[in-house]
Amino acid sequence: MPDQTGKIAIVTGSNTGTGYHIAHGLASKGAQVIMACRSIKRAELAKLNIISELPDSKITTEILDLADLASIYEFSKIIKGKYKKIDILINNAGVMVPPKSNTKDGFELQFGTNHIGHFVLTGELLPLLEESGSARIITMSSIAHNSGKIDFNDLNSEKKRYSRWGAYSQSKLANLIFALELDRRLKSRKSSIVSLGSHPGWSATDLQRHSLIFRFLNKFFGMSAKKGAAPSLYAATVKDAIKYPYWGVTKNGEMHGWTGRAKINSKAKDLEVAERLWNISCELSGIEYLN
Repeated sequence: MPDQTGKIAIVTGSNTGTGYHIAHGLASKGAQVIMACRSIKRAELAKLNIISELPDSKITTEILDLADLASIYEFSKIIKGKYKKIDILINNAGVMVPPKSNTKDGFELQFGTNHIGHFVLTGELLPLLEESGSARIITMSSIAHNSGKIDFNDLNSEKKRYSRWGAYSQSKLANLIFALELDRRLKSRKSSIVSLGSHPGWSATDLQRHSLIFRFLNKFFGMSAKKGAAPSLYAATVKDAIKYPYWGVTKNGEMHGWTGRAKINSKAKDLEVAERLWNISCELSGIEYLN
């Protein structure tokens, strides 16, 4: 990973799992890292762990609950007041197959947190990212995007029997569609910002705490969270990463291995779906940008 001295990075959900190791990796190369987490107590503990290993690291913590639009706007207001630019935004935080519930604004929890939350956060921070002159936005998807479907008639899973996995895979497909569509819209405006997608393969993290089966299988098949963080770090920092839009691990059905070019399901390349998802995300969240 190249030197990141002088760069300012925001990593959502960075108190544990891949997010923690993304924050650690960026800090180890000199970046100033903002750990944006729902629990400030857990964020501070994670910060202390990193500082114990990297005494000279520059790390701060801020509260950010992606399941609450008011929290996103408050976080963005704080960041705009403290910083003149942002160089790296890692949209990492997420929830995976929890019991059915909604965000504070009434969205199905996984769609609302994983997609809508990051959609709004990114829009709010775009002015600071433009100030960088070479910013990158990395949005975490998953191999689960392959089985996803954007159900525009029931985005919040209210009209049919709730499927935890169906809702999760929809949110991860939405993440990748967003990453690709965001980059297209930025390029059409000749922006200096680059948007890329990434995925962590099968990484054993706290994300799978709601799945008894996954917690068991993690012991045998899951990679370390540190290895799962590698594709996002590559996408965020390596010069040549901008030559391809989606990075992940590449072995065993993209569940393990080293960082490489990840496969993009054709569903994520559908331009009509991408435009429709963008427009409805604006409508649902109340934010409009790059239209």
